[in-house]
Amino acid sequence: MSYVVDFENVSTVGLESSPVAPALAGLRANEARYFRNKYEHVFTTEPAAEAAEAVDRVARILSQERDIVIASPALEATDFEVEGVRWTYVFYESGLSINVLYTLEPGGKRAVGFKLSDGMEVPEELSAFKFARQKSKLAGTIRGSFFVIKGEY
Repeated sequence: MSYVVDFENVSTVGLESSPVAPALAGLRANEARYFRNKYEHVFTTEPAAEAAEAVDRVARILSQERDIVIASPALEATDFEVEGVRWTYVFYESGLSINVLYTLEPGGKRAVGFKLSDGMEVPEELSAFKFARQKSKLAGTIRGSFFVIKGEY
């Protein structure tokens, strides 16, 4: 069942099994607010089992680009297109959020972003990355990093 993410009344719906569920819910709400304000897009997620194609897409890109396999189970995911950019998000039980920004036009921006929920440690599989800090009213302190996608997906 899909969930329309509410960024005014943050809820842990679908994320309850995460040890940092409130922070992960805030991170998810932060993304929802961004897409609503910038693109007037309603950010809707589905349980990972129902969004297996999106979860598999992110896993394939991580594996092929950087030989990364995320150890934590995926809880929720979403995949949508806005203004010529395909966005795929996966939210993991550990508190990790991964997004893939993939401009459909050849030569456009293509990247994978990692965001760590407040209170979680950097996962071993991402220890090579440097994380910058960002403050959020919804998510507390978000630590983020990214890499540019070189292949075609």
